[in-house]
Amino acid sequence: MTVQAWFGEVALTRVLLQRGVGAIYVLAFWNALNQFRPLLGERGLLPVPAFLARVPFREAPSLFYLGYSDRRLAWVGGAGLGLSLLTVTGVADSGPVWLSLAIWLSLYLLYLSIVNVGQTFYAFGWESMLLEAGFFVAFLGPSTASPSYVPVLALRWMLFRVELGAGLIKLRGDPCWRDLTCLYYHHETQPLPNPLSLYFHHGPKALHRASVAFSHFVQLVAPFGLFGPQWLSAVAGCFLVLQQLVLILSGNYAWLNWLTVVLGFSAFSDEMLSVLLPAFVTPLAPRPVAFEWLLYGLGIVTVLLSVRPVLNLLSKNQAMNQAYNPLHLVGTYGAFGSVTRARHEVIVEGTASPSLEGAEWREYEFKAKPGNPRRRAPQWAPYHLRLDWLMWFLPLRVMITPSRLLSRGHPLWFTRFVQKLLLNDAATLALLRENPFPDAAPRYVRASFYAYELASPSESLKAGVHWRRRYLGEYLAPRALEETSL
Repeated sequence: MTVQAWFGEVALTRVLLQRGVGAIYVLAFWNALNQFRPLLGERGLLPVPAFLARVPFREAPSLFYLGYSDRRLAWVGGAGLGLSLLTVTGVADSGPVWLSLAIWLSLYLLYLSIVNVGQTFYAFGWESMLLEAGFFVAFLGPSTASPSYVPVLALRWMLFRVELGAGLIKLRGDPCWRDLTCLYYHHETQPLPNPLSLYFHHGPKALHRASVAFSHFVQLVAPFGLFGPQWLSAVAGCFLVLQQLVLILSGNYAWLNWLTVVLGFSAFSDEMLSVLLPAFVTPLAPRPVAFEWLLYGLGIVTVLLSVRPVLNLLSKNQAMNQAYNPLHLVGTYGAFGSVTRARHEVIVEGTASPSLEGAEWREYEFKAKPGNPRRRAPQWAPYHLRLDWLMWFLPLRVMITPSRLLSRGHPLWFTRFVQKLLLNDAATLALLRENPFPDAAPRYVRASFYAYELASPSESLKAGVHWRRRYLGEYLAPRALEETSL
């Protein structure tokens, strides 16, 4: 059996992969234009110039080593957004091979430049996933040329590692994955619940256990079908995409699930896709000889870079979301090796009172992070709220004892965040849902520590209460501006 008969035609597959990855690039660059400056800009919480001064280029290659300014970030983000729109509309792939390759690799380099200086605000697995996917999509070629199986198989191999890595880290991690009880807690304690999380959480326990069992099948068995004949690969792809759609319904995971759905397109041949999508037949030019040799080189390099991820998958000390090179190519992925059993939140408050005695405290509301118990969890994904996600990690640094809270200290970005609130910094406040001090800066800011539980569906519908919360202690003592200098 020939390779073509085994895998089928992939011209329509190529179009879906290009349009899908291009759409996520649009979102990623738009996200950077909206959030990068207050988080990482010249006056951000973790300024890029300070990072560039202490980290050498070879460890984090980026165009910003030529010099960083907020204006240059806007140019990089704007250029990335513009090129992304060319890929979504098909303009980038309507010309010669080398033009398509240049546009896609430019997108990859522009976003790599952002991620590599993004520090903790860009340390999410889906950043590396987007870079890796965008790099391999660059070699799919334009719609006028015959597509190659090399980048399609590289994307299937990436999808295989994403799913199998997630499945293995669960089996090797929290015992609740092995006894099928993790979903008793996960929908309540996940980073950013969405409007349906409440109903998923209060679903039948039997359904929760069955869902975990299904997840194990999808992540540990189905990926091996990706390299089978057309029908088997399509069946595996259907399972993988179905699970991602359920995850999209149940939580806010930025573009992680949507990107995995796009990778799932690589599992289908044109013959399989034509069942749902109109097929098109156009004469395709042969690939240039130089491009053909480039594809062979791409395949060899991918195999070589795969050695460490494979060893990681086989290791009992498996790592999650590990990039083995500063180019973020052929990494290892995975999520939720452990599941927290209770939800805790850091609630940031301010007061305009000149004295702490009898002060009236007002809460800062974040865009997605739980705060006001009467506020329903919103839907934000596939948009990525980086500050809200970082706030979810803060309680994981706290040990709760009967007498007090024991914290491993406050991250530098959080200390600077408090300082920005005390200055009523407009750029920082734009990251929040609302500013409780619109007229003048607060005199003091503090942070309280609460336990949160999802209300029942009946409470949510009748009383309008979506969370129940209980005060546990002080996370950050009241601070005045003069007490926050670094």
